[in-house]
Amino acid sequence: MKLSIVIPAHNEQHRLAPTLESYCAFFDKYLSGNYEIIVVVNHCTDSTELVARQAAETFSSILIEAETAYVGKGGAVLMGFQAASGEYIGFVDADGATPADSFFQLLEKIGDAGCAIGSRWVEGAQVNPKQSLMRRFASRLLNRVIVHGFFDLQVHDSQCGAKLFTREVLLPLLPELKEKGWAFDIDLLCRVKRCGYGIREIPVEWHHVPGNPINFIVMSAQMLASVWRVKRAL
Repeated sequence: MKLSIVIPAHNEQHRLAPTLESYCAFFDKYLSGNYEIIVVVNHCTDSTELVARQAAETFSSILIEAETAYVGKGGAVLMGFQAASGEYIGFVDADGATPADSFFQLLEKIGDAGCAIGSRWVEGAQVNPKQSLMRRFASRLLNRVIVHGFFDLQVHDSQCGAKLFTREVLLPLLPELKEKGWAFDIDLLCRVKRCGYGIREIPVEWHHVPGNPINFIVMSAQMLASVWRVKRAL
């Protein structure tokens, strides 16, 4: 198995099916029989699990992991990582904001780096439609003050939901990863860097997909708490 893609899914009954269909159609063409998509259904109160299992009946590359307790995006991704069998292991958001061909760019360009991450804020990236001023401000603030300042992590977009790792790099880190909140990505990237591996930032195409509205005040408070936990743990 060459590629494992983990998709964490919490109440994604409307957005998950199109994402699975587009990803399977693309990777059936380019990596037929040599990839798997692991959907981690986490604490869903809607029909997300049914949607995932129906897709798995159509596409043999889809595997389902289900967890009834809420473990957060980070916890769901970790569950998927532990189940993955690929030589390259990554994750992408269930909303399909990062198209399959953009995720494939991570695989093509990871080269000798241990990690390739999608970025909406480097030259060549395409963001459609343009994000709101609030989202852009929050993203820049997060990267300038927290990612660069607190963690000395020199990436432009730590939170883009498209990341890929070599199995060799990722597996030894799994026992160390405890953070399950918003700063899960930062924790993971810091540990990759601390082990001396390169992080390659790849411009991606990114589309806003409506659904699951975010309360920025609540999210900001959760993010700060998550960042503090990661800072103390590193």
